[in-house]
Amino acid sequence: MTDNPLEDGTVRRVRRPVRAAHRALDLVVTTVLLVLLALPMLVIATAVRIGSPGPALFRQPRVGRFGEPFVMYKFRSMRVGAGEQGEREQIAGELRGERLPERGSFKPDRDVRVTRLGAVLRRTSLDELPQLLNVLRGDMALVGPRPCLPWEAEMFPPEFRPRFSVPPGITGLWQVSGRSRLSTLDMLRLDVAYVRSRSLGTDLRILLRTAPALLRGDGAR
Repeated sequence: MTDNPLEDGTVRRVRRPVRAAHRALDLVVTTVLLVLLALPMLVIATAVRIGSPGPALFRQPRVGRFGEPFVMYKFRSMRVGAGEQGEREQIAGELRGERLPERGSFKPDRDVRVTRLGAVLRRTSLDELPQLLNVLRGDMALVGPRPCLPWEAEMFPPEFRPRFSVPPGITGLWQVSGRSRLSTLDMLRLDVAYVRSRSLGTDLRILLRTAPALLRGDGAR
């Protein structure tokens, strides 16, 4: 993506002190979480390595603020070499308005690519813990739109371009509003709604709502 998402004037520019406050919140919370979760993350990484051949961390290019690419980290939940053609076709269909699968976007009942441990990590969203490193690096924020894949960004209709005006987040409005039970179009609408109402208060409310969403076991995309 090369177009500036602010060029249409639909998204208000965030003042520098506000951006600094968001960043300060991210750094403080992320540092505390990394200290508290260091040992559990080491245990998960070891279990992933033992559970199936391949690295513990999965690195994948994603689209960040203003369309800038970055490498996102996750605990590997799939077998090495798994493809993504099915996801491409499903996303394209959802954007055309086709009916959402019964269990939601990206949630087939049995995905043979996912390891046994990977299924647990996805259901509990523990696979996303390494993204705390992305927040520390400044690639992501704790709260924001889901960091999408480059080919997804190319498919998104122009009216959803404002979602790229803020950093992508580990959690966000769509995660606490139904997560993968929602369609891609639902997710995009919630992303834009978040951007237009973004504030420290909004972020804190979403963070507080994230834990109950995880406990419900909704899983993540």
